[in-house]
Amino acid sequence: MQMGTRTHELDKYVGARIRERRTMLGYTQQQLADMIGVTYQQAHKYERGINRVSAGRLFEIAEVLDVPVGYFYDGLGAKGEKEAPTRQRMCLELARNFSMIKNDRHQEALSQLARALASSSSSSEQQAGTEAQSKTQE
Repeated sequence: MQMGTRTHELDKYVGARIRERRTMLGYTQQQLADMIGVTYQQAHKYERGINRVSAGRLFEIAEVLDVPVGYFYDGLGAKGEKEAPTRQRMCLELARNFSMIKNDRHQEALSQLARALASSSSSSEQQAGTEAQSKTQE
């Protein structure tokens, strides 16, 4: 991969992480832009990876979004990198939809459902791992 292509991919990755965190906090692009002192268009270009975010600006964004600067690089180059955009999109959509639920009881019910599904999923994975291990020992 050429260096120019690689740096552009990095810019897109950092931008996606900015967008992910902004969405998690429920901010619009305009709100983020106002908080860091840029136009809406500039914030949009940062998130799309069209314009590179300077070190100073990234530090400012990290402060506004209440994360360390390293957050924007987390997961970079990790296995399953191809899955990240789809999974990230689903997580963002889930967070966005959850924040639109106005009824506290409905939010709590959804939260409990997610915990139950996660718990049963991890139990199933553990059980499958135990079964596979016992088959290898036979």
